[in-house]
Amino acid sequence: MSPSPMHPGPIPPQPPAPAPDAPSPDAPAPGPATTAVPAAGPAVVPAAGPKAAPAGAPPGGRAARALQRVTETALGPYQSAVVRIGFAGTWLVFLLFELPNRHRMYGPGGPFGWDMGRQMVAGSDAFTGLLWSRSDLWFEAVYGVSVLSSLLLLLGWRTRAMSALFLFGVLSLQNRTILVGDGGDNVVHLMAVYLVFTRCARVWSLDARRAARRGPGHPAGDGAAGPLLWTLLGIGLFAGTLLNETDTFVIPLLWSLWAVQGVWWLVIRYAHGSQPHLLLDCLANLLHNAALVVIMAEVCLIYATAGWYKIQGSRWQDGTALYYPLKLEYFTPWPALSDLLAASGLLVLVLTYATVFVQVAFPFTLFNRKVKNVLLVAMILEHAGIAVILGLPFFSLAMIAADAVFLPTVFLVWLGAAAVRTRDRLLVRTPWAKRLGTGDGGPPRTLVG
Repeated sequence: MSPSPMHPGPIPPQPPAPAPDAPSPDAPAPGPATTAVPAAGPAVVPAAGPKAAPAGAPPGGRAARALQRVTETALGPYQSAVVRIGFAGTWLVFLLFELPNRHRMYGPGGPFGWDMGRQMVAGSDAFTGLLWSRSDLWFEAVYGVSVLSSLLLLLGWRTRAMSALFLFGVLSLQNRTILVGDGGDNVVHLMAVYLVFTRCARVWSLDARRAARRGPGHPAGDGAAGPLLWTLLGIGLFAGTLLNETDTFVIPLLWSLWAVQGVWWLVIRYAHGSQPHLLLDCLANLLHNAALVVIMAEVCLIYATAGWYKIQGSRWQDGTALYYPLKLEYFTPWPALSDLLAASGLLVLVLTYATVFVQVAFPFTLFNRKVKNVLLVAMILEHAGIAVILGLPFFSLAMIAADAVFLPTVFLVWLGAAAVRTRDRLLVRTPWAKRLGTGDGGPPRTLVG
């Protein structure tokens, strides 16, 4: 049959097609530098795109990451805890030391009588609960609340409520007689306001121990203690609002704290882990971090103003300023020690210039950790010397407590561990250690619980 378009005839056999993975017979042998070249057309170069963000990083760059950090974490937990302990302890020691003189300093029958107190408060529009009543019983109640709140704030029991009561006690006593006090009282006054905005009980507190025993992810198990304390404080605050006649800041602040604490307890109790809970937690962290920055700025401002004012004084310029308080009887609890220091002109010169240098330079050293730590030790030693040589222990304790906000975390963690070891060593040697739960073979306990 002749071939035709419809019948082309038998198809000759074709060689088998190479396997998909087999190289073509015409392809060059593979080598280390063999690259595929396009047959035609211009080379296509991929456009350079933005660098991919690291895994887990929030979108938006550094600003978004910074915002996430200050809202998801309460920064400086150890620093805020040591500030809380320092100022609560300072005020507690002061109140106990002045216990025999309390009526003369703050009482209605003292030299600063009831009428004089009202005139001074009316002139400054300051807050004080001691002018709500002129009875001695009310004065004793306010003084007792101040002592008790300072102790409980130091221990970290119901810290939010105790910080509000601590603020009430500090302002009530200091504003009652504004002519009694020194620079240390002013620092305690300011820090009492700042502490109510901080989450200063995350470590080294009874609240932290209770939270650790409850475990993560569990709602607050306060029982009746929390709501009962909240109700009693609300009743007292309502009565104080009716009696208060001057202040326009502290009463609204206390009402805001009271309301927020009630909302916080309800959310934690009935909506733990929900969106409202996360929102309140972020706001609390943001407020805490802002208050911590304000505390740091306040300390820097105190030292900067003190140092620059000293520079303008002629006695500080010629290096003799330290000599004069060493010769004042009021500031010489140890006359022999004061005379020994005043007798050395070189030592007086060095200490005078060193004081000015440390106070002026400290705010500029915060960007260098090593230099900052050196000057921080120098300032703490300076205040310790003021407490001993010039007889100003409470001023020095207040300033050391303020300086503690700049202590490095590594040192504070080591200090806490050393305190735990010392406590455990002392408890093991006492016959009532077993009743406190030590030596029972359980996991090692820390200051947090």
